[in-house]
Amino acid sequence: MTLPRYRDPAAPVPDRVRDLLGRMTLAEKVGQVNQRMYGWDAYERAGEGHRLTDAFRAEVAAFGGMGALYGLQRADAWSGVGFADGLDARDGARTAADVQRHLVEHTRLGIPVLLVEEMPHGHQALDGTVLPVNLAVGATWDPDLYADAVAGAAAELRARGAHIALVSALDLVRDPRWGRSEECFAEDPYLAARMTEALVEGARRAGVAVVLKHFAGQGATVGGRNSAATELGARELHEVHLAAARAGVAAGAAGVMAAYNEFDGLPCVVNRYLLTDLLRTEWGFEGVVMADGTAVDRLVRLTGDPVSAGALALDAGCDLSLWDASFTRLGEAVERGLVSESALDAAVARVLTLKFRLGLFEQPAPPERSPTAGLPDPAELGERIARASVTLLAHEGGVLPLSRAVRRIAVLGPNADSVAQQIGDYTAPQRPGGGITVLEGIRAAVAPGTEVVHDRGCALVGDDVSDVPAAVALAAGSDVAVLVLGGSSARSPDTVFDANGAAVTGAGTPSGMTCGEGVDLADLALPPAQRALLAAVSATGTPVVAVLVQGRPHALPELDGPASAVLSAWYPGPRGGRAVAEVLFGDAEPRGRLPVSVPRSAAQLPVYYNGKDHRYRGYVDQGAGPSHAFGHGLSYTSVTYGTPRLSHSCVCARDPRLTCRVTVRNTGARPAEETVQLYVRRLSGGTSWPRVRELRGFLRLSIAPGDEAEAVFEVGRDTLASVGRDLRLTVEPGVVELETGPASDRTTGVRLEITDSASSET
Repeated sequence: MTLPRYRDPAAPVPDRVRDLLGRMTLAEKVGQVNQRMYGWDAYERAGEGHRLTDAFRAEVAAFGGMGALYGLQRADAWSGVGFADGLDARDGARTAADVQRHLVEHTRLGIPVLLVEEMPHGHQALDGTVLPVNLAVGATWDPDLYADAVAGAAAELRARGAHIALVSALDLVRDPRWGRSEECFAEDPYLAARMTEALVEGARRAGVAVVLKHFAGQGATVGGRNSAATELGARELHEVHLAAARAGVAAGAAGVMAAYNEFDGLPCVVNRYLLTDLLRTEWGFEGVVMADGTAVDRLVRLTGDPVSAGALALDAGCDLSLWDASFTRLGEAVERGLVSESALDAAVARVLTLKFRLGLFEQPAPPERSPTAGLPDPAELGERIARASVTLLAHEGGVLPLSRAVRRIAVLGPNADSVAQQIGDYTAPQRPGGGITVLEGIRAAVAPGTEVVHDRGCALVGDDVSDVPAAVALAAGSDVAVLVLGGSSARSPDTVFDANGAAVTGAGTPSGMTCGEGVDLADLALPPAQRALLAAVSATGTPVVAVLVQGRPHALPELDGPASAVLSAWYPGPRGGRAVAEVLFGDAEPRGRLPVSVPRSAAQLPVYYNGKDHRYRGYVDQGAGPSHAFGHGLSYTSVTYGTPRLSHSCVCARDPRLTCRVTVRNTGARPAEETVQLYVRRLSGGTSWPRVRELRGFLRLSIAPGDEAEAVFEVGRDTLASVGRDLRLTVEPGVVELETGPASDRTTGVRLEITDSASSET
């Protein structure tokens, strides 16, 4: 008996897709764009194991198959899944195999399902490795390290039978009031693009496809409000918010997720310009577009009924729903003439193409050989990311690195001894004793005989200062006080959730959360009790080191004064406490550099470094500049930068190739781990008002005390391109300045002339 063409692994994928699509009924086609079910509803506890639920079987039967199943392995407070009833690594793989077996054996065409999992910073599953959040990744300025960590985390996901990782990568921190700031790599498009490339490449090593979130402009919502509209123009969208998406698509991302926000008055999930004209026609993207959770059902306010809502999203270019009922009624939409069957066929074909390319028809069950073999331990790499991300913001008086000769250290503050408050949002429950807090890291790092005393000092939120006196007494009797402040994205069973899993906020902060999806702030200052604790401890005269464990840059109008040193540790993950301690004691140099600008107050927003150059002088009551600029980060040594040197002072726009070199000297007594940054600043020419400066390169130098090293940047089209009048990347004639330095506000530049009026597209 001859196998159907779609069952022939040697046949070209387009032929297999065409053959399979031609065999499908309208209901089966709708089934392939269906991702309505929550994965944790597909199984239930049965004795010592798990079994598939009747609800799952009914969903498969209703459509003769299933396109994708979200979150089979997910565990957290929203799903309600924990260690008592959830899937560990072994049971997860077995249940994934049961799911695929049911699809193959109990449907007419035997099409396997895409198993889709959250991997925001590690696989969000029981016993899955938790990495530091994206903002910490951005602070490392180290794409190679991140790619290695992603490969390890993705291998864990693949070992449990999943195929697709959902990862936030495309949003930028343009307004740090937004609760999802921790999910962003940076405020800068270039840095975010390099990390997005690393993400896609690392996942590919483990055989995992990536869907990039969120397309597009979600980091620019009005007022930093989650899921709100944007006021972006097309140029701002192209210059700032599409760079990471362009890079991810070029690197081979399997899909993008249409964001909740509007662009030009239309929600992204029905924005044909974004999903079809730009993404598919102009960029040549052939992957899938997935809706964000319940986004299609939200369109009922626009269309009046769910059938029309699904038709509108499909016609715009959306291929897969997420938890929506509207998409499951696309058969009705076709029959009513609201959308063509050819549009449905195109979406189904993209879903089937992904399944064939991932090898699901040949190996639907989890791989027998562990994908983790030969890959680095992601937990160890996560700790390396944490160590590399700790950023020294301010340092006076030489209190750091801490001497091991100190006899008594007071470790104080609400974030000093909480693993939950250093791992960020989108994390599964953690086993007790599995992490290392800052307090535990310090206790392990001190010399024998050194006393480490601890008090929480105050609550994370609110203005109750009744616990402050006890902390002050400990600080007064110590040689140094390490004050661990900041925020928390820790969810709990008491947190109230929206239909899409976001925390519900409004009248008050839920369960002590100050950050995370749905937890936006109007005021970026630290809560009153934390500020009171800092002031009281500083008043003792004991040197104070403030460590900010946070998921967004809190406004810092006062910390540089009362604290001898200030460090930022962006939610550094379960083992982050050891990484912080190693930097405090100088066992590791402070390598982190700011991926975001730190404001003085929310009133002066925006403070991102790459705004338009309108030469604004500042407010009357305070300056317009940040407390700490993008790229900033101090070290325990001192370095000096020479003037950058160009191999050519004039280049042609059609082939602009040159080299930029700068000498960096370590003038201090400790090793330097220096991140050299390259910026471009337009002085004249171009088709739009220039930005102050734009990051276009970075590299890290390790320099011994007294030595010098040379940073060499190859400058080409990608470095010098800007968005032209037609919104395409173009090298435009004019005069630019290439600047190098340790931060965006400390650069030295040299002029470069770009000639030839006939610009060439890159």
